[in-house]
Amino acid sequence: MSGAIRARKVDYTAEKDIVGLDDGADNGLSFVDRTLRSQKVLPPFQWSHVLSEIQWISFTVLTITPILALYGLWNVPLDMRTLAWSIAYYFITGLGITAGYHRLWSHRSYNASRFLEYALMCMGSGAVEGSIHWWSRGHRSHHRYTDTDLDPYGAHTGLLWAHVGWMIVKPRRKPGPVDTSDLRKNPVVMFQHRFYIPMILFWGLIFPTLVAGLGWGDWKGGFFFAGVARLVFVHHSTFCINSLAHYLGDATFDNKHSPRDNIITALCTVGEGYHNFHHEFPMDFRNAVKWYQYDPTKWFIWSMYKIGLAYNLKTFPENEINKGRLVMQLRAAHDEAKKLKLSTPVSELPILSWDDFVLEAKTKPLVVVHGFIHDMSTFMDQHPGGRNYIAAYIGKDASVAFQGGVYEHSNAAHNLLSMMRVGVLSGGMEIASRKQNHVPSATPLLWGDSSNMTSSESDEPLTPKQDWIEEPTKRVRSDAATYIPPGEAYGVIEHRSLNENVKMKGTAFGKIM
Repeated sequence: MSGAIRARKVDYTAEKDIVGLDDGADNGLSFVDRTLRSQKVLPPFQWSHVLSEIQWISFTVLTITPILALYGLWNVPLDMRTLAWSIAYYFITGLGITAGYHRLWSHRSYNASRFLEYALMCMGSGAVEGSIHWWSRGHRSHHRYTDTDLDPYGAHTGLLWAHVGWMIVKPRRKPGPVDTSDLRKNPVVMFQHRFYIPMILFWGLIFPTLVAGLGWGDWKGGFFFAGVARLVFVHHSTFCINSLAHYLGDATFDNKHSPRDNIITALCTVGEGYHNFHHEFPMDFRNAVKWYQYDPTKWFIWSMYKIGLAYNLKTFPENEINKGRLVMQLRAAHDEAKKLKLSTPVSELPILSWDDFVLEAKTKPLVVVHGFIHDMSTFMDQHPGGRNYIAAYIGKDASVAFQGGVYEHSNAAHNLLSMMRVGVLSGGMEIASRKQNHVPSATPLLWGDSSNMTSSESDEPLTPKQDWIEEPTKRVRSDAATYIPPGEAYGVIEHRSLNENVKMKGTAFGKIM
């Protein structure tokens, strides 16, 4: 709102030839870093020079309006018809920002007829938040340079700055360059920019006062409630998009940047609260994709489409939206999995031949299931079917019995059984194991006890093919290190996290100041 109230001319220098900018690497620096280095920066804010640091036009508008609203609440009787008109005009002017300034002109997420463009221009002017060109130029910078110093109201600078501070205090640097050539060619946009001051005075204050005054004689109520108080609510509703929508809620589609999805913010911002979706898919005319999510702006645009005033409503492919959601769900599952105690990795388990397994099972209750050797000593007495079922398969392959031959066990049973793994059966089953050469052990195989082995077995030298890897407590053959059984040959790629410049120290949340 600030710069647009004060300046009538459009500054084209920042946007000039954006598409043709050199995007080559400069000593490995990104475009953002190169731009930051090339820009002039004001000195840090100093309280000793606070009067020269203030943007006085914006400061005046943002402080006088709430003072006048409080005066009206205290001194002017509230007519219920005026209250209803104030609420209605709040949504009308709010839609001028969300459906007009934001989704039409900033993001070009749909096309509007000339009549609808002029209507949205008038509605948005009633919100008194700057001209369409000024507002959209800043918002495009916000999206292109999110959470960097080229973002005019970046969340990384703090919640209060993103909400209102950037309009009260002079910014330290210019917003990042963007292309606004389409806005400069739009006659509606340039008409409003040229006549911005009379537009905001009429649609922001005079028109709501006229409706209440001529309609039911409440001139004072029309001015203080439908005009001024309504303006305060519209202002801070929009400002919440820059602040709360980057602070409260979930990163449903991406967590690299600060935008979040939250129903509370949606209620405060005429449906702009599903901000993580919006930043991930900014060309989509929707902010909420589920039918039950609150987004009156989406339904307004859809209604205009149905009556022929809007067309070319853009939506991002559903398949790609689902991919984004799935990636974050996998990330959440991956983070949750880190908290769980999982079975010993297969590459750390010793590999035994069938004969060695049978030999070890003489002193320990060992059972083979699906090619893994399990120590059942801690579970035999807890087995729901009784210990005799397990005892019957000690030293044997119980895969068929476990998988349904005796009882088809649940997924929980599979998970619990995996925690009892102590080895891998060479070949995976008895017959396959016997086809391979016997692998004798020069050291204890599982528990360091070779008292039951014959001298010929314990003293037999290892053959070169067996290539053992020495470890302090056990020896594992090298082929075990590369063995990945079915069901474990996958991984979740570590996803990006909220940038450190956005976080409050020691937390995953955004800064407040």
